[in-house]
Amino acid sequence: MSSKKESTARTLLVALTVSLVASVFVAGSAVALKPVQVENRLLDKQRSILAIAGLGDDLSSAQVKELFNSRIKAHVIDLKTGEYNTSLDPVTFDPLKASKDPKQSAALAGAEDLALIKRREQFTTVYMVEQDGKMESLILPIRGYGLWSTLHGFLAIKPDFNTVVGLGFYQHAETPGLGGEVDNPKWKSLWPGKTLFDDAGKPIVKIVKGGVDPASPDAGHQVDALAGATLTSNGVDRLLQFWLGEQGFGPYLAKLRQQGA
Repeated sequence: MSSKKESTARTLLVALTVSLVASVFVAGSAVALKPVQVENRLLDKQRSILAIAGLGDDLSSAQVKELFNSRIKAHVIDLKTGEYNTSLDPVTFDPLKASKDPKQSAALAGAEDLALIKRREQFTTVYMVEQDGKMESLILPIRGYGLWSTLHGFLAIKPDFNTVVGLGFYQHAETPGLGGEVDNPKWKSLWPGKTLFDDAGKPIVKIVKGGVDPASPDAGHQVDALAGATLTSNGVDRLLQFWLGEQGFGPYLAKLRQQGA
């Protein structure tokens, strides 16, 4: 073998060895860090739930865990029937993962897919804020497409199952300064106290362009649209109509009203 060929072979061998070592290192790191990533995602979700419930939004990790475990009770529900499911663990069950599994979800098309999510899981997790065994609010996971992204968030409602406690999104990729204003505390402060349903249980909450007229009889279930972000505002409006309707939490909320929680 010529010295040139020998040099090329050695170079390739060194490159291959380095690639293999690097691959093993990266794979090992990913495996080692996975539990930490899972824990951080859970912590972020718990932090968002506590903030939307009005229980604090500037808490340490230890405070989040302690407060969540002492005040929040999670339940898995069947969206189709509105019944509780006791065979699934609300801590480990992942509704978003289930929504991508044809065996655990249903395809949506046309007018039934108001939120533009394509598939809806059969089961999801809801959260009850409790104090001394009494429910103070109910927190529902919501999601839907805005302008550029799917907005993931929570809607907190009072035990009358009609009055908003808070609404917020913990994940989205909307335009900063426009659709991204869904994160603006000023806009989020418009939601508490708004009503969601009419006397027949039909969703009536509405985001309106141009601002809500305080003198209007509809003002109690209307919220100002985001300035300069019509499509994001429309997306939030649609996702609320979807998740409060028959395809979403409608059957569950109807049962709660009948049972008096």
